[in-house]
Amino acid sequence: MNNLNNASVCIVGAGSVGVLAGYHLDLAGADVTYLVRPHRQEQLSRPQVLYSYDDHSLKTYSGYNLITDPAKLAGTSFDFVIITLDGASLRAEAGQKVVDEIGRAFRDTSTAVILSSVGIDLRSWFLEQSGLADTQVTHGGLAHLAYEAKSVTMPVHPGVKPDLLEKADYAYRHLSPFGFSVDLSAPQVAHDFAALYDRSRVSQCSVISVEDYKAPVAAFPPLVAWELLGWPAVVDIDPTDETWRLGAEAMREFQRLSIFGPTGLTASEQTNAEGVLGFFRQMEENALPLDLAAFNSYHHGSKVNSQDHEILREALSLGEAEGVEIPALRALIARLPNE
Repeated sequence: MNNLNNASVCIVGAGSVGVLAGYHLDLAGADVTYLVRPHRQEQLSRPQVLYSYDDHSLKTYSGYNLITDPAKLAGTSFDFVIITLDGASLRAEAGQKVVDEIGRAFRDTSTAVILSSVGIDLRSWFLEQSGLADTQVTHGGLAHLAYEAKSVTMPVHPGVKPDLLEKADYAYRHLSPFGFSVDLSAPQVAHDFAALYDRSRVSQCSVISVEDYKAPVAAFPPLVAWELLGWPAVVDIDPTDETWRLGAEAMREFQRLSIFGPTGLTASEQTNAEGVLGFFRQMEENALPLDLAAFNSYHHGSKVNSQDHEILREALSLGEAEGVEIPALRALIARLPNE
């Protein structure tokens, strides 16, 4: 895109991912519009209050527009559409209707799509469902932690200001200078979006390879093992615990699936229970004073739990189709509660 000063962005979904992405794009000077379900309109009709774990201050976010009917996308013009629905919701009936409307509205246009939903090869499904061009759609997602503050009470670590957190609608914590990440599935889209996001001056967008963007999906088996252990603090997890080791071994099997390519094969040779635990321990330390275990218990344990479990089942089906032996992943899935 040539003119960043007049950029327009439509964000599908106004949960924590959508609100925090919109807030930083607003700081970048973009005109932000949300497509939300009607029941979300009341909350979003007032300014949103955000608590930053980065500097322990409150931010106020307002000035965005709202759409509640996907059919009203027809006739609109946006530089970017960011889809923040989780993978399970996107593929549900209501999500598919939204995708259909996005396709009708922006097929054969210059509108670019950032697909923030997570799944196994979800982009291929989205392209087929929407009919959009391959050059229009890239993967991208929030690279910092964000949650709806009024939906969960987090443990208070030193530095947190509970009186301010109590006033917040959403709270967030950067783990690095990068608050958003996009891959090179559609290179021009990725670079244009990163240039826009970086104008916020308080958060940056990283542009990474398709292989590097896919890599974190392989960490879902250890996340599910963590869930089965009851979400203890990472520092309290025993690397010799049988459930944890099962999750790490399932991660190795994940990485060896064809979708992860040579990069995944190489990574699988280094994957073991101790190393995976070390990665999460470092992440837990970087997240402080936001409690990572409590955050994941809320986010992965409830909010996107169906998505996480579905990703494991999709990987199992893919492995079986490829004739790959994946006994650890199969055993991990067998421990999940019936849904």
